[in-house]
Amino acid sequence: MSSSGSVSVVPTERATGRVALFATCLTDTFFPDTARAVVRLLERLGCSVEFPQDQTCCGQMHFNTGYRAKAVPLARNVASVFAGYDAVVVPSGSCAGMVRHVYPDLSVTPGPVYELSEFLIDVLGIEDVGAYFPHRVTYHPTCHSLRMLGVGDKPLRLLRAVRGLDLVELPAAESCCGFGGTFALKNADVSSAMLADKMSCVLDTGADVLTAGDNSCLMHMGGGLSRLQAGVHPVHLAEILASTEEEPWVTPLATR
Repeated sequence: MSSSGSVSVVPTERATGRVALFATCLTDTFFPDTARAVVRLLERLGCSVEFPQDQTCCGQMHFNTGYRAKAVPLARNVASVFAGYDAVVVPSGSCAGMVRHVYPDLSVTPGPVYELSEFLIDVLGIEDVGAYFPHRVTYHPTCHSLRMLGVGDKPLRLLRAVRGLDLVELPAAESCCGFGGTFALKNADVSSAMLADKMSCVLDTGADVLTAGDNSCLMHMGGGLSRLQAGVHPVHLAEILASTEEEPWVTPLATR
């Protein structure tokens, strides 16, 4: 890496092949900055990223709620839309897990799908993406990325390489935040208690920023932080990795 923070080794298009972004419906609807961050990051690393316009929900909510028959056409559409790509990058361990592990049970064959940190480390072979993010950060490993995908410490390895970032370990990091999709609606009391425990752990770190690889969990935890007026900002991993000293990623921190 050069002194300016740019990555010195850039993967060629031949090495990465055709790359597509599967934004996920939650990110597309509520957190489009995350999708833009993924594109910005991957293009900086030499990838040409395509965004198929016909992509839809992966069907996870339907499947998890018991509507298996409703999930199948969505799964078939996603598999069809992304057929032919060498890599499909998803800024969500939850949705990536659905496509990779549940689609085969629905008799749907998915293409090569990667959660963002998997793609960066396992496919591109890069840990230092040339990012700059001068804030105190703590990381929450989401349940699906940790248990279904087994991403392990990949997100932490990426964060440790970010210049200016002060990474603080989150106590009881592997405990669920209490979201779980419709679980938070069907079991609101239990979900709220789990969230309260997670909020206590986050506040103990003294971090300015809480990051994770799933906007669903960040939305849930962000609501808890907002109600507490804690001054801790939820920021997706992609947005941190997309930030550079020359082109800092705009977060709520910049407007304080």
